[in-house]
Amino acid sequence: MKTPPLLEVQNLHKSYNNVEVLGGVDFTVRRGQVKALLGPSGSGKSTILRMISLLEPADSGTILLDGEPIGVIGGRVDVRPAPERVLARQRTAIGMVFQKFNLFPHLDATRNVMSGLTTVLKVPKKEAREQALEMLDRVGLSARAHAYPAELSGGQQQRVAIARALVMKPKLMLFDEPTSALDPELVREVLDVMEKLASDGMTMVVVTHEMRFARSVASEVALFDSGQIVEQAPPDRFFDAPEHERTRRFLAHMH
Repeated sequence: MKTPPLLEVQNLHKSYNNVEVLGGVDFTVRRGQVKALLGPSGSGKSTILRMISLLEPADSGTILLDGEPIGVIGGRVDVRPAPERVLARQRTAIGMVFQKFNLFPHLDATRNVMSGLTTVLKVPKKEAREQALEMLDRVGLSARAHAYPAELSGGQQQRVAIARALVMKPKLMLFDEPTSALDPELVREVLDVMEKLASDGMTMVVVTHEMRFARSVASEVALFDSGQIVEQAPPDRFFDAPEHERTRRFLAHMH
C-alpha cells in the first residue's frame, strides 16, 4: 500500500480585497522530500506558506498533513475554520522560518529557543533548557547560547530561529526566503544548516531565490507565477530542460 504524502495541498484559493493571490494550487510533498518554490515577487509563494503554517486561513481548498485536514474542523458537510486552540496544537507539527528572524530581543539565544517548549508544550524549564542547548549545538551556536539577538550577526540570528522551530520536533519545516535579509557573506552559514537538515531527512518546503541551493538540495522545484504553479519537476529537468516558456524566461532572468 502506497503511503500518502506528508503534505498535500488541494485546490487552494486565496484573495485579498478581491485580488486573487492563489488561484487553485495543488502540490504534494513526500516524507523526507525538499520542495523548492521559485517565482517572482507577488506570485503567491509566501502566501501559500502562510496557509500551510496556519497563520492565515484559505478561502477554499484543503491542506492535509499526514493524511489529516488541518486548519478546519467538522466533516465533509459541515467543515468550518478551526478555533485558535486547535490551530495552536496543529501548528506544533509545522516549523516556520521567516525572512525576518522574529526573535525576542529581551531573551538570550537559549531562552528564545526554549520559549515554544515552555509556553506551548508546557515542557519543564530545566528539560526545555537542555533541549534548547542541544538544538543550538546542532545549528553550530553552542558558544553563543547566552548571547542576545543584538549581539548576534544576521546569520546567527537566523540559525537561532531555525533552532527555535526545530526544537518543537515538527513533521514539516517551512522556510520563507530565509537568506534574503542577510549580507551575502552570511548566506552560506544558513544554507549549510538547511542542507544538513535535508541530508538528515527533514521534510522541507523552501521559498528561495538561491538557485544553487534549489538545484543541489531540492528533490523537486516548482515555479509560481500569478498564483499558479507553472511547472514543477526534479531539479535537473527543471533547470536544464524546462517545458514552459515562462520557466525559461524566469531562469534566464535569474542567471
